[in-house]
Amino acid sequence: MKRLFTLIALAAAFIATKAQQEQLNPMADAKAVVSCGQARFTVLTPEMIRIQWSESQKFEDRATFAIVNRRLPVPHFTQEQHDGYLTITTDALRLRYKIGGRIDDRRPSDEVLSITFTLNGRPVVWYPGKDDLLNLKGTTRTLDGQIGDNKRREMENGLLSRAGWAVIDESPATRRGDGSRTFAFEGEQDGIEWVAEPVDKAAKDWYFLGYGHDYKKCLKDFTRVAGRQPMPPLYVLGYWYSKYQRYTAEEFMQIADDVKRNQIPMDVMIFDMDWHTEGWTGWTWDKSIIPDPEGLIDYMHRQGLKVALNLHPADGVDADEDYFQEVRRDMGLGEDAKVVPWNLSDKRFYHSMFNRILRAREKQGVDFWWLDWQQNLTSKYVDGLGETFWCNHVFYNDMRLHRPDHRPLIFHRWGGLGSHRYPIGFSGDSFTTYGTLAWQPYFTATASNVCFGYWGHDLGGHQQTGPNDPEIYLRWMQYGVFTPIFRTHATNWPGIERRIWKYENFPLLLETVRLRYRLMPYIYNACRQAYDTGVSICRPLYYEWPEENNAYLFEDEYMFGDDILVAPVVTPTGADGRASRRTWLPEGRWYDVCRAKVVDGGQTLTDSYSLQETPYFLRAGAVIVNNPPMLNLNERPDRLILQVVPGADGRGSLYEDENDTEGYKRGLFTTTAFTHQGSSLTIEPRQGSFPGMPAERAWTVEFLGTDRPQAVSIDGRRLQNGQWTYDAERRLTTVYVGTTPCSQRINITLEP
Repeated sequence: MKRLFTLIALAAAFIATKAQQEQLNPMADAKAVVSCGQARFTVLTPEMIRIQWSESQKFEDRATFAIVNRRLPVPHFTQEQHDGYLTITTDALRLRYKIGGRIDDRRPSDEVLSITFTLNGRPVVWYPGKDDLLNLKGTTRTLDGQIGDNKRREMENGLLSRAGWAVIDESPATRRGDGSRTFAFEGEQDGIEWVAEPVDKAAKDWYFLGYGHDYKKCLKDFTRVAGRQPMPPLYVLGYWYSKYQRYTAEEFMQIADDVKRNQIPMDVMIFDMDWHTEGWTGWTWDKSIIPDPEGLIDYMHRQGLKVALNLHPADGVDADEDYFQEVRRDMGLGEDAKVVPWNLSDKRFYHSMFNRILRAREKQGVDFWWLDWQQNLTSKYVDGLGETFWCNHVFYNDMRLHRPDHRPLIFHRWGGLGSHRYPIGFSGDSFTTYGTLAWQPYFTATASNVCFGYWGHDLGGHQQTGPNDPEIYLRWMQYGVFTPIFRTHATNWPGIERRIWKYENFPLLLETVRLRYRLMPYIYNACRQAYDTGVSICRPLYYEWPEENNAYLFEDEYMFGDDILVAPVVTPTGADGRASRRTWLPEGRWYDVCRAKVVDGGQTLTDSYSLQETPYFLRAGAVIVNNPPMLNLNERPDRLILQVVPGADGRGSLYEDENDTEGYKRGLFTTTAFTHQGSSLTIEPRQGSFPGMPAERAWTVEFLGTDRPQAVSIDGRRLQNGQWTYDAERRLTTVYVGTTPCSQRINITLEP
């Protein structure tokens, strides 16, 4: 019976998957295509035109690694041929092509091809080979070896530029940042789209993006052609414990026990590479330290923790590994073979490797894989195929197909454009220095320029040359609260400690974890926004203020969702126990959380912060949804906290779904809107539905920065003492709303 249910679930997942794939059609509408000899142009949006040139007139119509959908509504455009030139005019761009000319970017020139658009009232002309010196960059494969900003020079170009234009180069011969190339998708293996050679390896295949400074629109349209950022499971956003160390099963259980004893919220436990037998690559449990893997994983699950195993697959499957003989026979190797080489581009190898080895570990309870690919950048078998991208594609989609009751998830490195479809990422082995910490806010926010919105860092740094420093660890954790993935980690060098309860400043470290969990509804809301809009949770200030020069200069500041501006402390404290920093506040009004007051924007502030303080600012008028105290994210709280930010009227929202299913893609979610006007807050009736949604809940409403009201009322009924409180020192009015049906509107008013 269990097998029958499994087969039914897989069939349903396959049908749902096919339905989703049908919505992504790489074949553009013929009405959007303009062919002209060896050149072909596809008008995808008013600001986006695909440019192809093929001497053999073989044009790629299949999906490629970065671009998987070209079937968009055809925008308005005109075309005409005059005096030997083809002109295509949209509502935003004017393309001019010399008929019969060779499109080439090796010699910059506007003679054969140019595109003109207007930026801030001035004409801008692009042509092949033009330098994009004002590109705002994207991201890079890894921060291995990062000290300070030494990785800045490795940042790949992104989709946004102060010049107002950018180009996605999907030409088969163009090398990506890791030296790999893009390929087409064609056919399937076990339901996964498979790699295929391009129809013309010498062809030019560009996507011109002329969005000016409308950065958000550019990102949204990119996800329309490149696919959306899927939502990770909710638990992924919680606290992870991770360290490269040869822990025994008893030590893993002791860590879990210590976490529980110290009341530390946590959701993920990582088993780094020493879970398996000796060597970087391994697939077989090291029974000398973990004699009962199923029992250990079950213990973690009973503590409310998910488990991931670290993989370094490059060396394939050795003769001493479990299932070696079966995989050897599947691959047709002889009895004398001592190893089955790693060859994930081979369909037979994928089928055997996953069905025999990885599926066996998943049945033991492994929740997801940490794909720590770092040995070979490109395949030994398919010239130019990036191992990072291809592993990400296959591992993610395998989980999508074979574990349909969960959201697919892998933990991996950036593999080039298109990697945003396979969340989430880890940045690699940085050094524990303040310079390294100071650059990571820029790096994380800038990755949003290629929609790679879920970077996770080794909080505390990976490698350090001196003793453990409680202060830099605290500052890294304070910053980590406002990053996509909240994960501590370090290498196995003697002495490096990442168990926060071992530090003298544990109460302050614990407060960072608690703050992370308090903000979880707000964070999850931002994840849905990233899925809907392409705008990631950590984003540069210039998304909102593109014409403000300071939005580009203050690169260690960023927006965390729509309503929180973060300016982390990234320098050591002075003799007075405080660290100074300058913060630029954009136009508008902001609530300074550390100072508990509203301040005007349009200015640069200089302030100093104690070790207890994390500088961040709330947009005036916002309504921020918080969790009550909790130890993990498995249970949905029956009371939520609303922080009403003074200084302006505004609004907020609460997004909810099943937390770890794909139902959110099919409309299984709810939203609750909050409207803040003057001294009143309205909680609107919940909209939408999903299985298991709560029928009712209680609310705690915190009106920040208020004078003591004369009275407080809910729906016109005045509350008694105890139903609301006032803290004069914090200027905080707190209102307690009893358990109420989620379908009911609630009006809360402070009477001056």
